[in-house]
Amino acid sequence: MHFLNQLEPNGLIQHFLDHPPQDFKVLQQEKSGAPLFFAHFDLLTTLDLSLRQKIAKIPFYRYWSQLLKPYTCFMGTTVSEYVPLSKSVSASDLVLQMKDQHAAHFPFLIIKDIPQQSPLLTAQDNDYAANLMSACIGAKFVRVEGQALAWVKIDFDSTADYLNRLSSSRRRNIRRKLRSRQDLTVDCIQSGDRQFLDSDLIDEYYRLYLNVYEQSEIHFDLLSRDFFEAVLQDSQLNGVIFTYRKSGQLIAFNICFVENNTLVDKYIGLLYPEARQCNIYTVSWFENLQYALDHGLTRYIAGWTDPEIKAELGAQFTWTQHAVFIRNPLLRGLLNALSSYFEGDRQWFEHHELLIAQK
Repeated sequence: MHFLNQLEPNGLIQHFLDHPPQDFKVLQQEKSGAPLFFAHFDLLTTLDLSLRQKIAKIPFYRYWSQLLKPYTCFMGTTVSEYVPLSKSVSASDLVLQMKDQHAAHFPFLIIKDIPQQSPLLTAQDNDYAANLMSACIGAKFVRVEGQALAWVKIDFDSTADYLNRLSSSRRRNIRRKLRSRQDLTVDCIQSGDRQFLDSDLIDEYYRLYLNVYEQSEIHFDLLSRDFFEAVLQDSQLNGVIFTYRKSGQLIAFNICFVENNTLVDKYIGLLYPEARQCNIYTVSWFENLQYALDHGLTRYIAGWTDPEIKAELGAQFTWTQHAVFIRNPLLRGLLNALSSYFEGDRQWFEHHELLIAQK
C-alpha cells in the first residue's frame, strides 16, 4: 500500500510495524490503513530548551515529572518524514474515526508531521494535508508547529558548483572540514548485500546507532536491533549504505534510500570521538550530494535534526504541523496558550532568515 505523503519505500514503514521502537505498540487504522502507535510521550520533548531546563529545576521534578509523560495515541510513524495517509478515507472521516476509537482510552491523541504545502509532495498530497488540518481544528484538536525538514534541490552540475553558491566564510569552513576526506575510506553498499547476514556486523552498526541516540538531547523512539537487521537485509528497499573507515576501523555509517528520484537520508551511526575528528557530518553531506549527482537524482532529503548545521551546509527547509487532541478541556486551553513555546525550529528559522536579510 502506497500512502499519501510518502517519501520513503513501502518496506521501511512495514519494518516499523513489524519491529516497532522500544516500548511502542503499533497497529493500522481500520479502513484507511494509516499506521498508529502508542507510547508514553514526554510533553516537554519539543519545548523550548531554556524553558525545559527551568522546569527541570522545580523541586521534586524527578517525582512529579512522570505526570508529564501520558500514554499517547499517535497517527504516523517515526520512520517517515510525514504522516502516511490514505485517500480511501476523507480527511474528516479519518479524524472522527481516530477520536471515536481512541479518545476515551488516551488523554492525548496526536496526528504527527502533517505537511504544510511541501515542495516535496504532489498537489493532491498537500490538498489532503490541508483538509486534514482543517478537520482537526473543527474537531477541537490544537495546532502545534512541527520541525524543519531539510532538503536540497539537485540543480547544480557539481559539488564545487554547489559550494560556490554559499557565502565565502561558509566555503572556507566547509573546505577545511572536507580535507578529512583524504584520511577516510568511503564505501557504498546496497541493502540486501550478503555482508549484512553477519550478525557481528549488525551488532557493530547498532552500537554506532546507540552512540548517536544516547548523546541526543531528545530521546523518544529507540529503534531496535531487529529493525536495523531487517532494513539492512532487505534488497527491495533500494537502500544505500555509506560506510566511513579510518585505518580500517568503521567510524560511521549513513543509511539512505533512493525513492521517487530522491535520496532520502535516514539513519546515521558514529564512533566518538573519531567521527567528530574526521568531520563526518560535513563529509557525508557532500558524499550524499555526489551520489545524487552521479545517479541523476533530483533531490536530497536530509531529515529533521540539526537545522542550524544543515542551514550552514546549504539546505532549504519545509515545515510540518502536529494536531493534538487533549481530552481534558482545561489542559487543551493551556496548550493553546503555550503552543508558541513548542516551536523552537520555527523561531530559529525566522531568526536565521532575519540575519541573512541583514547581511
